Amino acid sequence: MKKFKYKINGKEYEVAVNKMEDTLAEVEVNGTTYQVELEKKEEEPTTPKIQRPVASSSPAASKPAGAGAGAVKSPLPGIIISIPVSVGDTVTKGQTVVMLEAMKMENAIQAPIDGKVTEISVAQGDSVLEGVVLLTIA
Repeated sequence: MKKFKYKINGKEYEVAVNKMEDTLAEVEVNGTTYQVELEKKEEEPTTPKIQRPVASSSPAASKPAGAGAGAVKSPLPGIIISIPVSVGDTVTKGQTVVMLEAMKMENAIQAPIDGKVTEISVAQGDSVLEGVVLLTIA
């Protein structure tokens, strides 16, 4: 049983969730038991909602993982302010390939390997979360 305390318009409520089964819950509010029918939500979309960043971090090169050795991922949430490379450009390890703004700080995202830019997955002005693939180098 989970217990919660709420204060609404100055009045305190103690709420206990006694049991839940599918869309039916039994809750106790200030000692009175209620049967509550929950609205069944449809599956949430797999795309996360983008929010402005709330924490800062120092600039860092992304670490390749998941989408291949040349996947350049966002190391923190932010907004793409520039992409100084194009598909087909040859880049060297450590070269700035994306500029990301987070908490009014510009962060240079660097190429993790030498190679050729094969895909750019974002555009200037896009909001991205940490871990999103920005571009791919082969």
